[in-house]
Amino acid sequence: MHGYPLWVLGTMTATNKPPVGDIMTSELHTAWLAHRRMIVVSQMAPTALLITTVALIQFGLADTSLALRVATAGILLASGILGALVQFQSATEAQTLARQTEELASSASWLGVVKYVTPAIFTVIFTALMVALFWL
Repeated sequence: MHGYPLWVLGTMTATNKPPVGDIMTSELHTAWLAHRRMIVVSQMAPTALLITTVALIQFGLADTSLALRVATAGILLASGILGALVQFQSATEAQTLARQTEELASSASWLGVVKYVTPAIFTVIFTALMVALFWL
């Protein structure tokens, strides 16, 4: 019936059109949640790789061949860059969505942390790991 989701059909008016505000709010919240989920998921691989590298350094990774250490650095760097790009893009798009409704404004104020602070923290940790891998 008109291709509307089932929840919309229950709210249709006499003119057979869904209430616009309800759909827009629902679509905004769905998109908002998708962006938040993407931010969280994009942090998993870099975080897991950083933790694993710290553990492997304790078991002698810094004493392995130069090629293996360079490969480790490349994997960490690629993971961090790709994760940061996804986080930055998702946070930017979520901020755009938040400007369309007051309900999301307070949560959107924290997206600057995702865009700028999280990559800075990754950079500091990455640098410390590179020092541990190559110079200590």
